[in-house]
Amino acid sequence: MRLTVIIRTLGVLFLLFSTTLLPPIGIAFFHNEPEIQHFSLTFAIALLVGVVLWLPFRRDSHVIRSRDGFLIVALMWTAMSLLGTVPFMLSLDLSFTDAFFESVSGFTTTGATVLEGLDTMSRSMLFYRQELNWLGGIGVIVLAVALLPMLGIGGMQLYKAEIAGPLKDERFTPRLARTARSLCVVYIVLTVACAVAYWLAGMTPFDAVSHSFSTLSTGGLSTHDQSIGFFDSVPIEVVATVFTMIGAISFNEHFIVWRTLQISRYGKDTQTRVFLIIVLAFIAVSTAVLYATRAYPSLAESLRYASFEVVTIVTTNGYMIADFSLWPLALPVLLVFCGFIGGCAGSSTGGIKVIRFVVLFKQVGIHIHRLIHPQAIRRMKLDGHPLPDSVVDAVAGFFAVYVIVFILFMALAMMDGMDQVTAFGAVASTINNVGPSLGDVAITFADVSTPGKVMFAVAMLFGRLEIYTFLVLLTPAFWRR
Repeated sequence: MRLTVIIRTLGVLFLLFSTTLLPPIGIAFFHNEPEIQHFSLTFAIALLVGVVLWLPFRRDSHVIRSRDGFLIVALMWTAMSLLGTVPFMLSLDLSFTDAFFESVSGFTTTGATVLEGLDTMSRSMLFYRQELNWLGGIGVIVLAVALLPMLGIGGMQLYKAEIAGPLKDERFTPRLARTARSLCVVYIVLTVACAVAYWLAGMTPFDAVSHSFSTLSTGGLSTHDQSIGFFDSVPIEVVATVFTMIGAISFNEHFIVWRTLQISRYGKDTQTRVFLIIVLAFIAVSTAVLYATRAYPSLAESLRYASFEVVTIVTTNGYMIADFSLWPLALPVLLVFCGFIGGCAGSSTGGIKVIRFVVLFKQVGIHIHRLIHPQAIRRMKLDGHPLPDSVVDAVAGFFAVYVIVFILFMALAMMDGMDQVTAFGAVASTINNVGPSLGDVAITFADVSTPGKVMFAVAMLFGRLEIYTFLVLLTPAFWRR
């Protein structure tokens, strides 16, 4: 492990993060808001820490190894979340715990919140919250990787530690720097398109830009307490649904479609097809239940609310136009389980990811076939290509670790005084980076105890970095030479 490389890389990332504070500073200056002092102080801290960490080791030419990458990613997300608390504490007079929870929720694109009164909050602070979602959606590390090669810092290990999903060695351009830059360009173009669509649908320019940040990132934060429900507009809900779905599909596919101009490419990808089928199936079931139980007066209304809530939960976005926890029969629990699925690997969503479920069910099918035909030999394939046994084993291991970690967090939540429903909903919400939940945390985490908020902030980080990134650091073997 090369400490000089780790320190220098963290310094560069702090410097890059400091530049993201310039837009909130500009908004605060334009609107003459007192938050300009708080954002300026945070900018100065990030800039100073970045210079102190980078300057002494700027000529170090060593590349980043795999172990270095894991430590950098874990430290960076934790450090950025801690630094992100400063504006919340200074501007909103929040406790450190509440500010840390809100910062982690933003960076991890969870969308859970402890705040109320968003409609009266300053524009610079509202924009800052939305910007955290946007940065978290693309991944702070992946954003930085696009620029690190210019500074002599290799980034493949950072990319592999950050990108979600089991197929981490796949890149859609030959060189990592080009991969990261291409991903950033696609992300920015889609964000601009989303903002324009929101504006045309009736949002103000500020709301349009702000919500485009949290829509494509599937982060779910809003500038209003009622979330998207504040607008009570079908066109706005359609824009939110469409771009949330776009954010939930692998950016690998978006890039290929963009380069080839072949929209049919989406239909050729197994993961995308399965994801769309899952969404449509849950929408159909939810619509049928809502209409049959007369939760809404018409089939059109049932379809409207069912489609929006299913999409926002299965993609782990978390926007709300209705409190689904109050829906009839088993729909609330069904939607929570939707959040476990998540979107496609390589997207901005949380959850387990569709591709892992595809691999798992293919493996179950192979085992059943072997029980019937013991001598048969079948290899698992995905899109016509054989899957290495290492990938299949990794998926099975991830499911096992995921269940164990989930049970541990749920047990700790219940020991903290939560009832079973609230504990289950809170852990599902945070570890899947969903936001909305069940029980006492269906809308806000404001009433959760201080230890509980810290625990759920950790759960959000675990979920965003897919558990292993942090678990690896807890093993003695990682720290041995």
